Amino acid sequence: MTSRIVRATNRRRFLQYLAVSPLFASNGLPAWGEEAPSKLPDPMIWTQAAAEPIKNPKDAINVFDFEPAAFKNVPPAHFGYMASGLDDEVTLRANREGFLKFQLLPRRLHDVSKVDMSVDIFGTRYDSPIFVCPTGGNQFFHPDGEVAVARAARAGNHLQILSTSSNYSVEDVTKARGAPIWFQLYASPQWEVAQALIKKAEAAGCPVLAVTTDRVAGRNQETLFRLMRGDTRNCSDCHDRSSFAARVARRHNYDGIDLSGITGSGEASNLTWDSVKRMRDITHMKIVLKGIVTPADAELAVQNGIDGILVSNHGGRGEDNGRSTIDVLPEIIAAVKGQIPVFVDSGFRRGTDTVKALAMGAKAVGVGRPYLWGLGAFGEEGVARVLDLLRTETRAAMQQCGVRSIAELNPGFVRRAT
Repeated sequence: MTSRIVRATNRRRFLQYLAVSPLFASNGLPAWGEEAPSKLPDPMIWTQAAAEPIKNPKDAINVFDFEPAAFKNVPPAHFGYMASGLDDEVTLRANREGFLKFQLLPRRLHDVSKVDMSVDIFGTRYDSPIFVCPTGGNQFFHPDGEVAVARAARAGNHLQILSTSSNYSVEDVTKARGAPIWFQLYASPQWEVAQALIKKAEAAGCPVLAVTTDRVAGRNQETLFRLMRGDTRNCSDCHDRSSFAARVARRHNYDGIDLSGITGSGEASNLTWDSVKRMRDITHMKIVLKGIVTPADAELAVQNGIDGILVSNHGGRGEDNGRSTIDVLPEIIAAVKGQIPVFVDSGFRRGTDTVKALAMGAKAVGVGRPYLWGLGAFGEEGVARVLDLLRTETRAAMQQCGVRSIAELNPGFVRRAT
């Protein structure tokens, strides 16, 4: 009898967690209600519903196992900040559902006993095509923040892209990574601030500047706002919103930069192609545009001498346009005609997701929320385990396709489902 009560209690707790998770909003669960349907559509959920969140990163079977553990550890508002999409969160869900539109076509009778997953990106060799996406404020999830992420990336020799709004500075994270990292730029509405950030990144040894193009307006993050209501802490103790300078006081890439001319939350709604040309004129770093999702903009990127494109919708946080990046990717690949490398992120959770994108022509694939789940759950060890699981699944998916290297993947290994 006791075991049945425990199982029922665990199931109820898990269903309550699902009810506030935007990832399951399309599965028929009430968004914020107390009741849930008696039968869930995905049988995998039942294997999780009977168990408490994992207590050790080694216990994780896939990256999804880390999300409930992070939810348990991370304050509600901080978890909501990470989990939120925008508005109806259509794009957030589309990023996962989009992979169902594409199928891998395995080839048989190939010797895949040895697989090389390494990839060369702008002259640097990485052991995996999986890179660490820029995510802001990692100390929301663990005190070691971006430094813990860098150490985990170092262990697996992953490319790391650092956010402008990271808690730790580009210098500190580069030191922890033990190798040059890329710097993601939120282009300030004030040119002098953007210029100072670019110079700081270049001085720290960053070889590539990833300019975010899709943060031009405010964000209606409903999941965040709802979870904030259940956070009993006094947010004003840590978050001073009286000015832009006060908002970013703990984001140390801004240290020493005059921010007095920036008002509001600092969105660069005045960013143009001329702005990007101006950046090119003051730096030797390569420039990658992050947030390109249409062939027309991809063609303009080539015409404007951009070094690469990162197909991204900010994990569903930039706009609620409803299209997944895996859906957009083939169009961007076709538009650039092989003239510049194309990278992709948003919604990647599985090795099969990664292999589909690589087969379409992506140079590398970025992950964001999964490693934040690992960070929130277990710190550096959690991030390392998330990346390890993704590497293991990617290797297996390559073997199942009959390929021994990234170079052997091509569009013939993937087709759109009918």
